[in-house]
Amino acid sequence: MKNLYVGNLAHSTTEVELRALFQAHGEVEKVNVVTDRETGRARGFAFVEMTNAGEAEKAIAALNGTALGGRNLTVNEAKPKTDKPRSGGGGGQRFGGGGGGGGRGRDDYQGHARQPREPRW
Repeated sequence: MKNLYVGNLAHSTTEVELRALFQAHGEVEKVNVVTDRETGRARGFAFVEMTNAGEAEKAIAALNGTALGGRNLTVNEAKPKTDKPRSGGGGGQRFGGGGGGGGRGRDDYQGHARQPREPRW
């Protein structure tokens, strides 16, 4: 079993089209066109699982760089997914550290002078 990455797909490419394209080179186990979670629109890449590694290598050699839907495909062996932690983005302070902070750097007063704050005792 070999998993192939297919990149630079037109957003209109379907799983049926990809299956037909790859079946010309060997038996296809599974086709997965990756879609955006929010919009449901294709993201421009897919994964194709082929049962025979030799047929998969032939498919890579034959299809890498070929045109489909007006775009040249990128076909290679998919790299295994690594278990690296996903960052929430944006950075910022963690719980229990620092203090204060909200709104720094923004012009909340829009051109007016900032008023000094009273001490918090």
